[in-house]
This record gives sequence, structure tokens and C-alpha cells, in this order.
Amino acid sequence: MIDEFLSDYGAVGLPAGNTGTQMGGWFRREVKTAADFNGLKMRIGGFAGLVLQKLGVVPQLIAGGDIYPSLEKGTIDAAEWVGPYDDEKLGFNKVAPIYHFPGWWEGGAALHLLISKQKFAELPKHYQGIVRAAAALANVDAQSKYDAQNPAALKRLVAAGTQLRPFSQEVMEACYKAALEVYAEQSAKNPKFKKMHDHYMAFRNEQYLWWQVAEYNYDNFMIRQRSKGL
Repeated sequence: MIDEFLSDYGAVGLPAGNTGTQMGGWFRREVKTAADFNGLKMRIGGFAGLVLQKLGVVPQLIAGGDIYPSLEKGTIDAAEWVGPYDDEKLGFNKVAPIYHFPGWWEGGAALHLLISKQKFAELPKHYQGIVRAAAALANVDAQSKYDAQNPAALKRLVAAGTQLRPFSQEVMEACYKAALEVYAEQSAKNPKFKKMHDHYMAFRNEQYLWWQVAEYNYDNFMIRQRSKGL
């Protein structure tokens, strides 16, 4: 369906990286309830910005290099970036002590390599195969590196004083409700979005049906064993 969508723009898209679930971002003060979002100035864009706007957030589009000084001066109250490994390098923990999670707007941020459809079609088939193989390797490699490097980075951040705070159930449910409203609004005015969204949601529901049987129960058990020191 991505191919069909991108075809209208003369492009081919190949999955070429993923971060896994990202963090919810750095906050100068803790968000305990959905009401705490009201008036909060946050560096965030895209659909997440549209969703949080419904809860009173004032989205700010700020380049990566400008996030730190904006947090430090109080120009913004919060900012999301990626996760521990990337965030640590930018030093956000020095100017915003609260590290909320999860970044529900990027539960699996898939990166795509975009190529001119015409130029890609002109390549010999074995060259196309090389590009597809390289993108597939990058896709697995990026996820693997984040999985391997995030734990140590998170430990260092916590050791340096970072305060980990999960978004409360109330906050998560309010955000989910707002997200569904945004998706419904987009679907009403964009048939292509609706087609992809309906397909995605149906597929996701089937996946969670399976996930809760084996994956969830296995991971949940292993996490409990870890908490017991076993």
C-alpha cells in the first residue's frame, strides 16, 4: 500500500531503518494528568502535534540543534527527539529532568529510502536487487543497534539524575482518544489516507490478537523474572 501511495508521487519506498518505540520526550515539569498538557509548549510536529494540540499543547517546530537552548531558556516546556542513545548525545537531561515514556506517536518509526520510480525502473534488475538488499540490511541493522545501545544510555541518564516517568493511564487514554479523532478527520477529507488507515488498523488488530498469546506472555514472564533478580 505504501508503493501504491508513493507511485502517485513518482517514487519507490524501501524500508531502511527503525528505532523501535521511542520515548515520550523531555519535560521541565511532570505531566501527571491530561490537563497538564494545556498550554504546554512542546517541540513536536506531524500527526503527534495535531493530536496533542487537541489536549491544549502548543506544538513547536524546532530544528534539532535549537532544542537544547530553547529548553534551557524556557522558550519551550518540553521536547521529543528519539530515545536514550540519541537523546543523551544532545544533553537534554541537563535542562529538562523529566523523561516521559512511551512515545506513543512513534511506536515503531519506520524510515524509508525514497527513490525516483523512473530512475529505479531504469536500473538493471540485479542492481535493483542490490538496492533492495542494502535497504533491508539497513532496516535490520538500525533496529539492532538501537536495541543494543539504548539500555546502557538509559542507565547513564538515570545515573546522572534523569527522572523516568511513565505517562499515566489517564494521559495515554486521552491521547489515544484524541488520536482517533485526528485519524477520523483525516479519513473524512483524504480517501488515500482512509484506505491506508483502515487497512493498517485491521492488520494491527490481528497482530495484537496473536501478540497477546505468545509474545506478550513470554516477555511479561521474563520481565517479572528479571525484577526478581533471576
